[in-house]
Amino acid sequence: MSVRRYKELGTGTFFGELLYERAVPQGHFLRELERVVDWTVFTEQLVTLYRGKGRVGRPPYDPAVILKMLVVAFLYELSERATEAYVNDSLSAKWFLGLAADEAAPDHSTLTAFKQRIIEGGSEEYLKALLEEIIRQALEAGVTFGAIQVVDSTHTIADVNVAKDDQRRKKEGKPPRDGGAAWGAKGKKTVKDETGKKVRVTNHFYGYKAHVSMNAEAEMITSVVVTPGNRTDGKQFPTLLERDQEQGLPTEIYSADRAYDDTDNHHRLEEAGLRSSLTLNDYRTQKKDANKSVWVRMVASEGYQAGQRERYKIERKFGEAKACHGLGRCRYVGRMGYTLQVYLTAIVLNLKRMVRVSTGTSLRGRATASA
Repeated sequence: MSVRRYKELGTGTFFGELLYERAVPQGHFLRELERVVDWTVFTEQLVTLYRGKGRVGRPPYDPAVILKMLVVAFLYELSERATEAYVNDSLSAKWFLGLAADEAAPDHSTLTAFKQRIIEGGSEEYLKALLEEIIRQALEAGVTFGAIQVVDSTHTIADVNVAKDDQRRKKEGKPPRDGGAAWGAKGKKTVKDETGKKVRVTNHFYGYKAHVSMNAEAEMITSVVVTPGNRTDGKQFPTLLERDQEQGLPTEIYSADRAYDDTDNHHRLEEAGLRSSLTLNDYRTQKKDANKSVWVRMVASEGYQAGQRERYKIERKFGEAKACHGLGRCRYVGRMGYTLQVYLTAIVLNLKRMVRVSTGTSLRGRATASA
């Protein structure tokens, strides 16, 4: 069998490592990210996306290099075109990708084509494997994973103007711009009524949901499930639980809000030898029969209380994902496009946390030409 071949980077130039040593300071976030992650693992995971598998035709870029470029895009909330421009202007990004200082970055079409290979494949297995590999490396690097997993969902608005674009498309006999999205409800929002009085109403949105399991101590996302916006949160819990268990995490307690208070979910945890801190609806403990005693004891238990104290961390993580990495609005159209966005956002959040825990270095600010 022929050996895999990839495009050679960083050769044929009179610029050497000395320039990078002077221009990219020790302790730079991308230096630390390169040091704490074994990127070579991702080459074999992703090369099957290439038609020639790296053995036939012209040598492609190493897929780990393109993955790194996508990481840069999501770290700094850049489009594919903006990522190409940023890498070409940034010595730190060039060093991270293994490019020579005078070598052009892979162009935006290469990045888009790589992204499309994943999306058009129609399966999230590649993305799931990437996320799980980051968790495996974090465990191996000594990041401490605790006993409590926190589960919740966050919503993302579809990249479509429903009132304008979809109504026009409907009149033209065309399908919706994003047929995978759906109307859903997530939380409450404050609006002014006709009299100018502030009232609380249900927050309706058109888009998708990312259902997430996060280890509370490590503050790293371990599992993800993507659905249209109208899917019930509690029904996604079994899949998140199964995916966590496949990774051998040291979990003892699962915590979540009332949307996950389903008798089947409590039973699943019990059967798995885990304790439930799924927030109970009031009717569980306020009904007037003997059956409430088991729920009263659960609420009073140390495990339940410990899980409840950790729930805020996942809301904080969602806030970071939306404020810093663009998860508030869909970056691409279609469910697989959103799936790619969610996984890459989760991976970037995990990489930031992994670097911070391992080295004390934090990502600061937005992308700049001199970064």
